[in-house]
Amino acid sequence: MTPEVIEGRYLGDILDQPMALKDTLAGLQRPAGLLQLAEQLARGEFSRVVLTGMGSSFHALHPLHLQLIGSGFGSVMVETSELVQYQERLFVPKTLIVAVSQSGQSAETVRLLEANHGVSPVIAVTNSPGSVLAKQASAALLTRAGSEFSVSCKTYVTTLAMLKWLGDMLCGYSAEQSLRQLERSVDLVSQYLDGWRNHVGELASRLQGISDLFVVGRGPSLAAAGTGALITKESAHFHAEGMSSAAFRHGPFEMLSGKVFVVVLSGDDKVRSLNQRLCRDIRENGGNAELIGTDSAQVSFRLAEDGGSLRPILEILPIQMITLALAALAGREAGKFERATKITTIE
Repeated sequence: MTPEVIEGRYLGDILDQPMALKDTLAGLQRPAGLLQLAEQLARGEFSRVVLTGMGSSFHALHPLHLQLIGSGFGSVMVETSELVQYQERLFVPKTLIVAVSQSGQSAETVRLLEANHGVSPVIAVTNSPGSVLAKQASAALLTRAGSEFSVSCKTYVTTLAMLKWLGDMLCGYSAEQSLRQLERSVDLVSQYLDGWRNHVGELASRLQGISDLFVVGRGPSLAAAGTGALITKESAHFHAEGMSSAAFRHGPFEMLSGKVFVVVLSGDDKVRSLNQRLCRDIRENGGNAELIGTDSAQVSFRLAEDGGSLRPILEILPIQMITLALAALAGREAGKFERATKITTIE
């Protein structure tokens, strides 16, 4: 028998993701200062771009990081807490900072602005227009996810969309074409979520008796790997780890048993065969594994064929279903915080 999902505000936020994406893209504006910063980057006036955030805001930066490197720019990803404590020398005029914070007022974000003293220009991506980050940034990109109960879902997918648009801007692609591509995400996310009850039921059957969850991938999929493990711990109080597929072979592979489930993000053409082989090797060594991708045998893990550059947005959806299934198996309401808070105010 499939356990019943205890419906709550976190589930409501998950189901609101298509509307959040639609609202964010409909209200997309090019803020004053962004075009100038993009032109300065193109002229070589910045020696590096520092991408920073915490939690899911940090993980969401992986696709942008790779896009910048692929376009010939120097890109550094660093958690905001580490940036302000150990890498202060990056705060120079030739550094362009992209700071992501859903609240725009977490302890680390406030420290970042204080440590920088306005030396490095800052592009902010935030869901809070009145926040200290939005007000002090050189250019602020505002997502329109609306209020969110607890675990990042609406804010995460809208941040991914905004960072995709920002990356295209910084790398000299057409902003209009980028927007048209992103608008497809609304229907693709909606189509997947239409079957949420079936997805959760299917996954609950697969996850019974599991004690450890790993989410692994390569390249842009590291965004979903990191965020997926984080939201599983937050929303279902279940042990989960996110890492690269290659890193999983360096130690965690030894943990394989019938109680271990590994979610393997299939990824793009460059790495798909490697991830498929990892999935097979896990099964042959006594573990449970499933691919998230267009070629998944399990409906709840199968992504739309035409996801393309939207893959990072779509990859998180099956993992959200996993959080609901694990919470249902434990008889708890998914996403209901008992110790954490939505905004972290202590560094």
